[in-house]
Amino acid sequence: MAKKATRRGHKHVVNQVKSIQNRRARHDYELDDSMVVGLELTGGEVKSLRMGHGQLRGAYVTVKNDELYLLNGTINGTSSVPIDESSQTRTRKLLAKRREINALIEAKTQGRTIVPLEILTGGRFIKLRIAIGKGKKTWDKRQTLRKRDDDRTAQRAIKNL
Repeated sequence: MAKKATRRGHKHVVNQVKSIQNRRARHDYELDDSMVVGLELTGGEVKSLRMGHGQLRGAYVTVKNDELYLLNGTINGTSSVPIDESSQTRTRKLLAKRREINALIEAKTQGRTIVPLEILTGGRFIKLRIAIGKGKKTWDKRQTLRKRDDDRTAQRAIKNL
């Protein structure tokens, strides 16, 4: 949590979240390297994201007119920062360098998916970490869970020795 100075030198605590995760993405997709891009937001959206009122479940990135857009990313308002329902899941433009956009467009033409992983709110600017992924089949997901359970039991066995 960050402390913010007031006029008379008193400090009060401001809730500040470092990132908002899309935990489902690692389960549903086989991911490659990730990259960080900027988000085009309004002032109220920035304040809500810094308080942790956002989610990426069901969100995805698409390419339109050689530009990247985030769809279905939800930013909920608070009592102090109201955001109407139509604006909560609006399409938001992503800011990236041209060569990064071209690499992502090339991956999309090969049938890959651009998956948003997390919203980074720790620094001065709000950033979005995205990765190129390939959707897993059901048996791939089961195999991953089985491997994770086997690794966990092996670690417990080593710890108990």
